[in-house]
Amino acid sequence: MGGVSTPAQAPAPAQAPAPVRVLVVDDDPLVRSALTLMLGGLPDLEVVGQAVDGQDGVEQTARLRPDLVLMDIRMPRLDGLEATRLLHARPDPPRVIVLTTFDANSYVVQALAAGADGFLLKDTPPAEIVAAIRCVADGDPMLSPTATRALIEQVRSASGDDRAEAAGQRLAVLTQRERDVALAVGRGLSNAEIARELYVSVPTVKAHVSRLFDKLGATNRVQIAICVHDAGLL
Repeated sequence: MGGVSTPAQAPAPAQAPAPVRVLVVDDDPLVRSALTLMLGGLPDLEVVGQAVDGQDGVEQTARLRPDLVLMDIRMPRLDGLEATRLLHARPDPPRVIVLTTFDANSYVVQALAAGADGFLLKDTPPAEIVAAIRCVADGDPMLSPTATRALIEQVRSASGDDRAEAAGQRLAVLTQRERDVALAVGRGLSNAEIARELYVSVPTVKAHVSRLFDKLGATNRVQIAICVHDAGLL
């Protein structure tokens, strides 16, 4: 007699990735509540704590080990810039997005120098804040268009005006599609926004951005944006 056959087992369903763990650091309880409420209903994001100032944020980071910190700048005891420096110096630093009402050029530069991965204004639409959190959590830095312009002006004013020719020569080696992506980066668009605008996939945009880093000798998106602006294309 033949052996008894048994039904094949169905493959186990793929497990959803763990949500991004977010710590909100702000001295305004209304801002903390609003951000927590905004993020609380999203399946891929989880607010694991709220901190009332920079010192509290550093301490809660050590205890809760969030993946990402939303950091205000002006706070008592320890401001957001110094708190970001302390977090960035940790052996396992979380990603940090500075979220503030102040768009002064100096704050943008100081936040990035302190190790921030993103800089957004608090009047940024909620959907864009959520998109920025996902973008930074995925490893891509994110600056608001205002912050990008501020940083570009800071660099240009410090480096003189004879940069257009050099920037044009650097951009000349790009393909047309790479040039399109570079222009979009220069406008401060995220990978997802570029993908929608150019009718391509997000992985395709990431591949183009990686090639831009290589061809332009850039180490981040801001340097790509500076090159585009120096060339007078925006």
